[in-house]
Amino acid sequence: MKVSARFSDPLLKHLSATSALRIRAGSGEHRFIGIWVVVVKNRVFVRSWSVKPDGWYEAFRKEPRGAIQVSGDEIAVRAVHIRSNSLCDAIDRAYLEKYNTKGSLKYAKDLGSRKSRATTIELLPAASSSSGANLSASLQLSRRRPSQQSSNSK
Repeated sequence: MKVSARFSDPLLKHLSATSALRIRAGSGEHRFIGIWVVVVKNRVFVRSWSVKPDGWYEAFRKEPRGAIQVSGDEIAVRAVHIRSNSLCDAIDRAYLEKYNTKGSLKYAKDLGSRKSRATTIELLPAASSSSGANLSASLQLSRRRPSQQSSNSK
């Protein structure tokens, strides 16, 4: 039986509610940075606002795998470029709905620009990832145990 790769419901709910996602693109020595994230139709999307040559988006273009950090847990992800206009329209609306404060609205509108729309990436659990299964317990029970995703804490 083939199971589609998707994040757990508790993780999707958390990502919908959080203002920023900590993400690391590629497998190199990149650091985790905070970016805006939206959930549309139970799928996780990110866009680059600045599209820097050495930024996270370009790192994902070169190597479409990385990780996200949520509640102290690290979850392996893979990045898939999205081209669907109707899906990008829904993502535009999601950014405007989620980031609607006076200070955020300018940037949310910019994320709907042609330049930023071209950087739309869907994040999916990597094959080796638990897709947030371990995380669901920590989100529901206030992290009663340490992460099993990574033994490196340094």
